[in-house]
Amino acid sequence: MNGNLVLSMAACTSLLILASAVPAQAAKAATDKQLIASAEKAAPPALAKHASIATIGADGKMNVLRQGSNGYTCMPDDPTSPGPDPMCVDANAMAWFEALVVHQSPPDGKPGIMYMLAGGSDASNTDPYASGPKADNHWIATGAHVMMVGAKGALQGYPRGADPNTAEPYVMWPDTPYEHLMLPVR
Repeated sequence: MNGNLVLSMAACTSLLILASAVPAQAAKAATDKQLIASAEKAAPPALAKHASIATIGADGKMNVLRQGSNGYTCMPDDPTSPGPDPMCVDANAMAWFEALVVHQSPPDGKPGIMYMLAGGSDASNTDPYASGPKADNHWIATGAHVMMVGAKGALQGYPRGADPNTAEPYVMWPDTPYEHLMLPVR
């Protein structure tokens, strides 16, 4: 898995965002306690408390720092991205995320939830693989939000424009296999 691709996902997840993978060298610099505290900022405390906590190494492999019991996995902020971007995902959202990272189609009929309550890095609203702003890729910023992925039918009626009002729900990456609903929470 390419490190820039993982970073790009953290921005998604703003997405969303795009990704909140911590490079292996950054993971070594921070203590496990610091990484866990960062990851727990992504989701509501009751959910984060029982979630697995993991980092993603430069080789793309997950390093589990704490095994959880509720089916969610939280990942700490990527210190190399422009803003805070810890994220917490359920199993379906993890499968969606993994498909995005390797440029494969996401699973059909498996809606997932991704939390980014600490906010997300800036991201292109039109290009799932953008790694930085360009004149034509509609770079945006989204604060604290939740994403619903893998649920195309639920996207009807939400704004799908290239330059959305990020204070209101909108579709990110419209008309791509990775389009998803962004739900700001603050």
